[in-house]
Amino acid sequence: MKRVVKKAVFPVAGLGTRFLPATKASPKEMLPVVDKPLIQYAVEEAIAAGVDTLVFVTSRTKRAIEDHFDKAYELETELANRGKSELLNILQNIVPPHVSCVYIRQAEALGLGHAVNCARQVIGDEPFAVILADDLIDDGRDGCLSQMVQVFEERRCSVLGVERIDPSETQSYGIVQANPVQDRLSQLESIVEKPKPADAPSNLAVVGRYILTPAIFDKLDKVTRGAGGEIQLTDGIAALLREESVLAYEFLGKRYDCGSKLGYLMATIEQGLKHDELKEGFKAYLARLKLD
Repeated sequence: MKRVVKKAVFPVAGLGTRFLPATKASPKEMLPVVDKPLIQYAVEEAIAAGVDTLVFVTSRTKRAIEDHFDKAYELETELANRGKSELLNILQNIVPPHVSCVYIRQAEALGLGHAVNCARQVIGDEPFAVILADDLIDDGRDGCLSQMVQVFEERRCSVLGVERIDPSETQSYGIVQANPVQDRLSQLESIVEKPKPADAPSNLAVVGRYILTPAIFDKLDKVTRGAGGEIQLTDGIAALLREESVLAYEFLGKRYDCGSKLGYLMATIEQGLKHDELKEGFKAYLARLKLD
């Protein structure tokens, strides 16, 4: 196994039903937060962490994602002819020249574990990241994945991004039982998918950031359908735990659950207040806004 995380998997084949009708013809990952789609925030986080191969696990309805990260010759020519060099530079650097994009079709929606396993041939015998674009994480620096890569380089084992949640919300997450190793870092003892609050081993929830060793693929091959009738990544990690160490890392930064409408609105407002071009005008508008 190589020792450097250079590949990241983006499972983007989901239907996005919670955002219908907006997602009827447009992928949920393409929903904009201010002026960038959710998937671009995730890609930028991966690139900042040193990733140079982006593996998108897609479905037939997700061509807009491929188009977004493809070169747009006509648009670039038009911007160049109009002298809009700043916009042209932004467009040309959505994916830097040293970064490659790979697209894999997930023929059936069989769960996150199945989606990750679809990337096996591209990942090979390397550690890799998994990023769920629904979770936009802002740490004000290089991003959550950069923090986790540092942990991986020190510990050389799988790392799960986690945060403490309200105990009443455990049915929406994979929940871990873990023993502290050092500040913000714990050794996993067990992991369970979406337990009822009364059955949850803790309130430490796995969010959409993972660094996994390639041993996970053999485990996912043997996983049967679990919660929701899907092949759960959580079940694969539980099997991996029997043979390898897995760590839980409480990342620094704020997570916005953009898989929910409220979380998406919160992200839009707070990112708007940080946007160099918009923040002053937006802040003034909010100050004038009368809320009931």
